[in-house]
Amino acid sequence: MDKPALHYDLVLAGGGLANGLLAWRLRALRPELRILLLEGEEHIGGQHTWSFHDSDLSPGQRAWIAPLVSQRWPRYDVAFPELARTLEGGYASIASSDFARVIEPALGASLLTGVRIASVTPTTVVLADGQTVHARAVVDGRGMRPTTRLSLGYQTFLGQELRLAAPHGLAAPVIMDATVEQQGGYRFVYLLPFGPDRVLVEDTHYVDSAAWEPERLRANIAAYAQQRGWQVVHVEREEQGSLPIVLAGDFEAFWDDLHGQPCSGLRAGLFHPTTGYSLPHAVRLAERVAALDDLDATRLFAAIREEARREWQGQRFFRLLNRMLFLAGRPEARWRVMQRFYRLPAPLVARFYAGRLRLGDKARLLSGKPPVPVAQALAAACKIHPDQIRKPA
Repeated sequence: MDKPALHYDLVLAGGGLANGLLAWRLRALRPELRILLLEGEEHIGGQHTWSFHDSDLSPGQRAWIAPLVSQRWPRYDVAFPELARTLEGGYASIASSDFARVIEPALGASLLTGVRIASVTPTTVVLADGQTVHARAVVDGRGMRPTTRLSLGYQTFLGQELRLAAPHGLAAPVIMDATVEQQGGYRFVYLLPFGPDRVLVEDTHYVDSAAWEPERLRANIAAYAQQRGWQVVHVEREEQGSLPIVLAGDFEAFWDDLHGQPCSGLRAGLFHPTTGYSLPHAVRLAERVAALDDLDATRLFAAIREEARREWQGQRFFRLLNRMLFLAGRPEARWRVMQRFYRLPAPLVARFYAGRLRLGDKARLLSGKPPVPVAQALAAACKIHPDQIRKPA
C-alpha cells in the first residue's frame, strides 16, 4: 500500500456505493480537487447488487451512470398468492464487480484499498497503523450507524448468483415472488436474470429484528431453485445484508448526534424508507456535492444535512405506510399489503419507487378496505416518534 499524502481537499472513508459514486463524479467534473477514497477491502463496492427503475432517475443521471450498468431490462414481474403481473418500464442493475471495474481505474492514485480506518473526524482520518490523513472535509460512508433516534424494521436478505445446467426461462426480473412460505414476516424471492443460465436469487424478509440466519436463507434458495426445476451447477457469488426500514424518527436529533461529521449513504439516512433502494439518493448526493463551490467540512455537513432533511420531509407518508406494514396485523400476513399495492395503476407504482407520490396517489393508497385490521392500522399511523414504537428493554 502506498502511503497517502498528508492533506487533501476531500477524503472519503469507505468505498461503498455512495462514496464510490461521489468520488467518481468529482474526478469527472472537478479534476483539480485532491480527493482520496479509502477502502478496507481489496476492491470497492463489496459484494452487492444495486438496482433502480428508469423512472427513479432523470435522463441525464441515467446517462452518466450508464457505464456502471451490468444489465438492463424493459419490464419486470411480481407474483403473489392472488396476483401475478408484468409492469412495463426500464429496470437496471449494477453488480459491484462492474462498479469496481469502471470506477477504480478512473480514480487511479485517488483510491487506496486494503486500508483499515481507526477513526474519523470532520477533517481527519486516523488509520489503523497510526497515520493521520488530513483534509478540508471527510465524508464517512461506512454504512448505517447504531442510533436510538430512529425506529426501524429491517429488510434482511441473502442472495446467490447461480450458474444453472440449463436456461432458467426468465424473460424479465421478478422483483417480488411472494408466493413462497412467509416464515414469520413478509418474505419474497427476488430474481435477476443476468444470462440465459445465470440468475441472482435473493431470499428477502421484512422482519422486526436485524438478526437473521444465513443457513436458513441458503436452504430457502436451494429449495426455491429445486421447486423451479433448476439444477445448480455452481454458486458464482453470494451477497447478504440487512437494510433499515424507517418507521419513525427524530431527524434533528439524528443529525445532531453526528457532531458536524459529513456522511453519505445509509449513514446519512439517504435511502428509500420502504424499499431500501439507495442508488437514486447516492446519485443525487454526488451531483449536489460536485456542484458545491466550497468543500469546507462545515459547509459540506450543512449541505448534506439539508439534502437529507428534504428527503426526510418528503418521506413522511412512506414512514406511515411502513408502520402499517410492520405494526398492524400479523407478520405472516404482511404480503397482503404488498399484493394490494401491486394492484394499483403502473404510473402510481413507478412514482412510489421514485419517492414522488402525488396527493391523489396517497389518497388512492389509503382508500378502500385495508388489508390489515382498521383499528391496528389507525394505531400504527398515530405513532410518529421512536419512543412511541420502541419496545421496553
